[in-house]
Amino acid sequence: MKKKPNQSSGYVYSTDPNFRIEENQPDMETLPPAKQKLNIRLDTKQRAGKAVTLITGFVGNDNDLEELGKKLKSFCGTGGSAKNGEIIIQGDQREKVKQWLVKNGYTVKG
Repeated sequence: MKKKPNQSSGYVYSTDPNFRIEENQPDMETLPPAKQKLNIRLDTKQRAGKAVTLITGFVGNDNDLEELGKKLKSFCGTGGSAKNGEIIIQGDQREKVKQWLVKNGYTVKG
């Protein structure tokens, strides 16, 4: 006889006595651009030697992060992604990204 997974959470069993199923947390409220402190750096780790521009430090919900990522990718004319609180832009685009962010009212470190 097979056990069916719990349909509401997907968890069947945990050995941790302190384990609690977390309910969906409400989305964070996105800070206005002037209060955002974003970090820009060049990253090549685990990318087969290819350089990407990494923007971290965004405070807000995932939809706003993805929207900012789309705008930056469009401005730079390259691909990339926005997930886990980071925006990844292909190539060394640090100067372009910094110019765009400052022009649009963001605080940039790095």
